[in-house]
Amino acid sequence: MANLRIANRYAEALLTAAEELHVLDKVSGDLTVLQRIIRESHEFLLFLKSPVIKKEKKLDVFQATFRSSVQPLTLQFLTLLTEKGREEVLPDVVESFFRLQDELLGIVHVHVKTAAELSQQQAAQIQQRFETYAKKKVRLDQSIDNQLIGGFVARIGDTVFDGSVRQQLELLRKRFTEEAVS
Repeated sequence: MANLRIANRYAEALLTAAEELHVLDKVSGDLTVLQRIIRESHEFLLFLKSPVIKKEKKLDVFQATFRSSVQPLTLQFLTLLTEKGREEVLPDVVESFFRLQDELLGIVHVHVKTAAELSQQQAAQIQQRFETYAKKKVRLDQSIDNQLIGGFVARIGDTVFDGSVRQQLELLRKRFTEEAVS
């Protein structure tokens, strides 16, 4: 929990600086690349979190790897994290940065669970409906839930929309039970 608070503070500072320097899109692109590296390279994650690797070595690696490919602000930020001994929170900082950036840009996340992969057309329809509902731009995150028979369950903020077959069957069962009682 403390690491998330720390990550949020660093992410807010980076977002503010990027916005003030008018390089938000470029820094966001840099962090997208970093996020991909973090997800795909277990070795890089171990490198970040290793207390054995000296700060100077990490700084040298960041300089050699990113100097010519990222914004100066991004490199300064990586340097600051490392100098403060906080490089292990980089994955959380990246996640927090994107969440804060989406809030700034008025983008909401909708997490959709389905029984099977959505086609591009289905995803576009769901996204469009939620954009109409939320009156904001929507970023759709999809996952497969093997517990679902069909349909979908969507979460936007604290609100859940249950359009699953299971829910529809449950509503039918309740209706039949109520009609049988009356």
